[in-house]
Amino acid sequence: MINKMKLIVGLGNPGKEYEKTRHNIGFDVLELFSHRNKLSLWKNFMNSEIVTVMNNGEKIIFAKPQTYMNNSGESIGDIAKYYKIEPEDIWVICDDLDLPVGKVRIRKKGSAGGHNGLKSIMAHLQSENFCRFRVGIGHPKNGHTVIEHVLGRPYGEDIKKIEEAEEKVAESIEFALKENIDKAMNYFNDKKNK
Repeated sequence: MINKMKLIVGLGNPGKEYEKTRHNIGFDVLELFSHRNKLSLWKNFMNSEIVTVMNNGEKIIFAKPQTYMNNSGESIGDIAKYYKIEPEDIWVICDDLDLPVGKVRIRKKGSAGGHNGLKSIMAHLQSENFCRFRVGIGHPKNGHTVIEHVLGRPYGEDIKKIEEAEEKVAESIEFALKENIDKAMNYFNDKKNK
């Protein structure tokens, strides 16, 4: 009998025009995780692309909401309600303006920090007690607005930093699934990040 479930969500926007943009880091991490762990058979369910696996007797649902970033919570809330998954068992992968480019930070709860995807999830779950795997994208430069920055693609040395961070997050999720989230936080959070 399955007594525990997790929902692991990568945030992003559907559509070719958004591929590899800073706001699609959550999608990119799940793609990488899928490749590393040979996950296929993604299907459409409740406005998300999902794939389900068993891990040590626990059912894990990986989801990429297709509702666009600002409405991510619609899909996540519906899936959580359908499967009766508690907020504490939901892990969300997203970009973060307030972290330096390529820095990774894992947190068990917290504010949305201005991130519309996280705001939407909080509103639909009525909780901020879900785990976040955050990848730093830094603040806009060269007079760009926040929207231009998050919907733009990284360039120059930022590409490598973000790709390495995405690898680190995929690895941290594997580690957290084998061990637990606290050990993953201790091991993967950069102590120099403020």
